[in-house]
Amino acid sequence: MQAFTKHEGLVVPMDRSDIDTDQLVPKQFLKRVERSGFGKFLFFDWRYLNDDYAENPEFELNRPEYRDATILLARRNFGCGSSREHAPWAIADYGFRVILASSYADIFYNNSFKNGYLPVKLSEEQIEDLFEREARFRPYKLTVDLVNRRVTDEHGLDLTFEIDDFRRDCLLNGWDDVGLTLRYEDKILAYEKAHGIV
Repeated sequence: MQAFTKHEGLVVPMDRSDIDTDQLVPKQFLKRVERSGFGKFLFFDWRYLNDDYAENPEFELNRPEYRDATILLARRNFGCGSSREHAPWAIADYGFRVILASSYADIFYNNSFKNGYLPVKLSEEQIEDLFEREARFRPYKLTVDLVNRRVTDEHGLDLTFEIDDFRRDCLLNGWDDVGLTLRYEDKILAYEKAHGIV
């Protein structure tokens, strides 16, 4: 998994609350078993006009000024709904490195860290300010610094955010569940040899 320390990127505003996993990745794409390739399905029902992938020009991700966005700004309860892993896979595969929202569904929030991008929780007032700043300073860029737990812009913004130390360490080092386990590879191998497994 790619490590995350600091990211500067273009912000795309998605002025919606309760964006659920059915909207992130609709059910017809859940039959796939590989983790890659889900980016093209992200927000499928909003992003495309039909099953031939004709783009909806009104949808945020399809607008020219947001094509290169890597930071998604949304409202409360992001990632609610069913607990499909495909939703965080799609977010990561599309290229988002940061999501900013006032709250997240627990399972989605936990899965985000396992996929190498950072879900930042801010207050509703701070999120509202970011929407206003994006409209005022478009194209709007933010810098998200995980080492120092800060969100800044070039216009005087300087916010701090909280994150669990364990999750922070995992992102800083690029450790997913497999990476965490492989930290103990020598001990695992020694145990296997001692017990005749290898």
